[in-house]
Amino acid sequence: MAPLVARAPAKVNLTLRVAGRRGDGLHELDSLVVFSNITDELSLDSLRPRGLELHGPRRADCGPASDNLVLKAAGALAARVFDLTIGHFTLIKRIPVAAGLGGGSADAAAALRLLAEANGISLEDPRVQDAARTTGADVPVCLDPKPRIMRGAGETLSDPLKLPPLAAVLVNPGVALPTGDVFAAYAASGVAQPPAAGPLLFNTRDELLACLRTQPNDLETPAISLRPAIGDVLSTLGNLDSCRLARMSGSGATCFGLFDDDEAASAAAQRLRISHPDWWIEETVLGAG
Repeated sequence: MAPLVARAPAKVNLTLRVAGRRGDGLHELDSLVVFSNITDELSLDSLRPRGLELHGPRRADCGPASDNLVLKAAGALAARVFDLTIGHFTLIKRIPVAAGLGGGSADAAAALRLLAEANGISLEDPRVQDAARTTGADVPVCLDPKPRIMRGAGETLSDPLKLPPLAAVLVNPGVALPTGDVFAAYAASGVAQPPAAGPLLFNTRDELLACLRTQPNDLETPAISLRPAIGDVLSTLGNLDSCRLARMSGSGATCFGLFDDDEAASAAAQRLRISHPDWWIEETVLGAG
């Protein structure tokens, strides 16, 4: 039997509001999440012994395979499904690590999709859903990667949204930024709790952009305080004539710029590669679900 293969697309938070802290210490979030056509790739060979091997340009950033979220997700599902067939995973890692793109969560979600397929289990099975929540806050939204509103600590998801596709450029200045550090900086800043996010109502790309401008990423300022290079990226993107909106994704350090079309995004990416050859820069399309 041939190995099963799944794509693990990078997640982008178009908006991110922090709506307070819960009794369990986790933060309540309200975020519009979309996915990119930049992906990791995960395969599963059910006939080989359980394990994980890493390949791809970002494999060295992943740390020990034994600590990878792919195996954590497999273990979480095995704890809930008697006699689960697992096997050997092979991960081609392209998405930067600790970058606000949910790469590890996307990989874990892909592992759950592959295991569900190999074992004849529905993704809607409560055991799969519970394994996703146990593995990480972003894993549930990555399990079925379509545009959604994500609330709570990641466990409350809207139905899939139909968004107009957004031509974009993703930029990471080459710095890792642990999520916990950003939330700690946010808490220490003593910022006032933002108002509840309003409805996102739009029919066209211009209407979507107008809505996005009213709902920022509340973690941008604390992230910049920890990694000033993020501010440099946002300023550089925002100063491009064709950029309609520049913002950080998730807890950083990756930022995105939105453009009128693929041609403008590609031209911007080429300019950025010339002026900042040390940055990770990728043109992509966001939001088509």
